Amino acid sequence: MEDLKHIDHMKFQMEHGIIGTSIEMQEIINTILQVAPTDITVLITGESGVGKEIIAKAIHAASKRANKALVTVNCGAIPEGIIESELFGHEKGAFTGATDQRKGYFELADGGTIFLDEIGELPPATQVKFLRVLENGEFMRVGSSQTREVDVRIIAATNRNLEQSVHAKSFRADLFFRLRTVNIQIPPLRNHRNDIPILAAAFVRDFCERNNMPVPELNEEILSVLMNYNWPGNIRELRNVIESLLVMHAGGTITVDDVRKLLRGYSMNQHEDRNLPVVLNKTAEQAERELIYRALVDMKSDIVEIKTLLSRSMPAGSVTLPAGYEGSFVETNAHNDDGETLTLDEMERKMIANALDKYLGNRRRAARALKISERTLYRKIKEYGLQG
Repeated sequence: MEDLKHIDHMKFQMEHGIIGTSIEMQEIINTILQVAPTDITVLITGESGVGKEIIAKAIHAASKRANKALVTVNCGAIPEGIIESELFGHEKGAFTGATDQRKGYFELADGGTIFLDEIGELPPATQVKFLRVLENGEFMRVGSSQTREVDVRIIAATNRNLEQSVHAKSFRADLFFRLRTVNIQIPPLRNHRNDIPILAAAFVRDFCERNNMPVPELNEEILSVLMNYNWPGNIRELRNVIESLLVMHAGGTITVDDVRKLLRGYSMNQHEDRNLPVVLNKTAEQAERELIYRALVDMKSDIVEIKTLLSRSMPAGSVTLPAGYEGSFVETNAHNDDGETLTLDEMERKMIANALDKYLGNRRRAARALKISERTLYRKIKEYGLQG
């Protein structure tokens, strides 16, 4: 019986792209198989990058609604002023610019499934209307007094601790209790490290097949480095690292030094690694700030390394750095005019200001460059008094 269950799990994983043989992943698959045939609401929680959308797609694909639409909505990427219109639609003339009647995401998902990612970012006023849809399938378009009904299965996801948000009065308690009927908690990658080799191999194979490239070998030493790294960006970061290695060493051999260089700051000394501070259950904002800071550190290390190599290989005075080089992007962002190290808040403000300046105030492009959500960028612009 256990063998049959194992075969069912393997088949399901292959069909839906869920990679991992760890106990943690097998428990998640077992939960998916139990809840998918029903219409029960599912809340998927876990840090940024753990694969919440993949789980949502698997639930929909294994449900009786699989032949209907799966509509994915990133609640954190929609500005607060238009999110109700996006979700519930609007009538012509409901607000300035509403020149036509428009269906919202809930109507578009009628008969199917709606996946609301970053549900913790929903504004309080929108939470009230969402709760009404959740409880009885009713809603009203913006600018309309007519109640409409929709038949939709709801899957929500967040990297926030919603219980803490309830205590902080930023998330409704009744909505939280209604959402968490079934909660699938996806562990961070560092908590199921034995899945890293199979994940890495899958990412290598997938990328090489899509780009018609030879498949390189990741030897045991490389896998050891990958398994000992802490992966603050989780599975998404692992995929990005693998794809970066493949692009930079296309057709060639990937060495352990290549991996270590890409994972700047990684230490093979486990004792030192254990003493490094690690933030568990971090919020989306903490994760984003950490990635920005690590990018700064990486860029600064690269510049220092280049300058050191130049000084060693060239006679004194034979190399003239371009004007403004000493005021490089990293140095400018890491220090103030007096040469003092900036705080993380000051550094973050400068990073955001520079991104807005670079993209001429285009907030969407700036958010993508900084690898943060547009909602977070809007909030930071207001917090730091920036104009983008």
